[in-house]
Amino acid sequence: MELKKAFLVLSVFCVLSALLLLALIFLFCSAISSTFPTGGIVIAEGKVIQPETPTASQVRILSLLGIFQMISCIVLPVNGLALSGILYYHIKLKQPIAALRNGITRIQNQDLDFSIPVRSDDELGQLCAAFDTMREELLKSNRELWRQTEERKRLNAAFSHNLRNPVTVLKGTVKLLRQGRADRQAIDRLESYTLRIEQYIEAMGSIQRLEQMPVRINECSCSLLYSELEETAKLLAGASELSIFMPENGVLQFDHGIFLTVAENLIGNAARFAKSKITIRLEQQENFLYLSVTDDGPGYPAELIQNGPKPFGKRNEDTAHFGMGLYSSQMLCLKHGGTLALENREGYGATATASFRINQ
Repeated sequence: MELKKAFLVLSVFCVLSALLLLALIFLFCSAISSTFPTGGIVIAEGKVIQPETPTASQVRILSLLGIFQMISCIVLPVNGLALSGILYYHIKLKQPIAALRNGITRIQNQDLDFSIPVRSDDELGQLCAAFDTMREELLKSNRELWRQTEERKRLNAAFSHNLRNPVTVLKGTVKLLRQGRADRQAIDRLESYTLRIEQYIEAMGSIQRLEQMPVRINECSCSLLYSELEETAKLLAGASELSIFMPENGVLQFDHGIFLTVAENLIGNAARFAKSKITIRLEQQENFLYLSVTDDGPGYPAELIQNGPKPFGKRNEDTAHFGMGLYSSQMLCLKHGGTLALENREGYGATATASFRINQ
């Protein structure tokens, strides 16, 4: 029941109860008064009859009954309204207000791991539900912020660790140059490691740009998506046998740019390790779009499957990649409301499955 309607019902009920009680009091007082003599003069059949006169104590009792009736006419309706307010507070307001106060206190104490009970469908119940929704969104934001902070710490640690060796080599080369003992190989090494540091810095900048990239939802037809995946696969893995499985018709709503970036990373990674065959599969399940890229190569290392992609986590000594393709794809999937799953399938090789939350 709505708050206004509940207050009206309780007020009417309590006032009517007070009036009923007042009527009972008047009947009770009238019944008592009728047992006492009234006094005065009564004319009946032409005769004058003088009834019995009430005693002094009976007069006092009759006066008290009249005063009691007058006081009841004021006190009972007022108390009925007061009782309606008390009942209204305890029935409709007390529990929601207590729940909201407790929720505010816990949020102020940085405790978001709770839920606010919704005990009714009235305005305060809707307010409690909205407050709980706000708490859930705040909890998600805090968890996402915490995840990004921890990811940034790991990224900075990996970046610092991977810069140590190039910096050490550069210091040694500079020392040789100062001593005049540098040869052509030292100059080439200086150039190589300088380029390597530049690539590290560019990789760090690309990650920051990915974190700031907005998600823009737009429509894309399955036929257009098929042609783009086919063209991308031919450019990145033209020497391998390609198989693409996806719906032929339909329209999907997602961030087209983020999807293609992830697809390029996964297909390019599969092309580096595939022996002869790459399979691309695209399917929709409920509110998610799944992109799977499978190659027939040696598969992912057990550590990569267990711990997930890490920044600058190279699978070999190829310094041109730094293992950033899978890591950036994972970041983009999380930004789009999905995940990136890595697994090795027996008889196939490595499979990377990227999921994206889509609008329907």
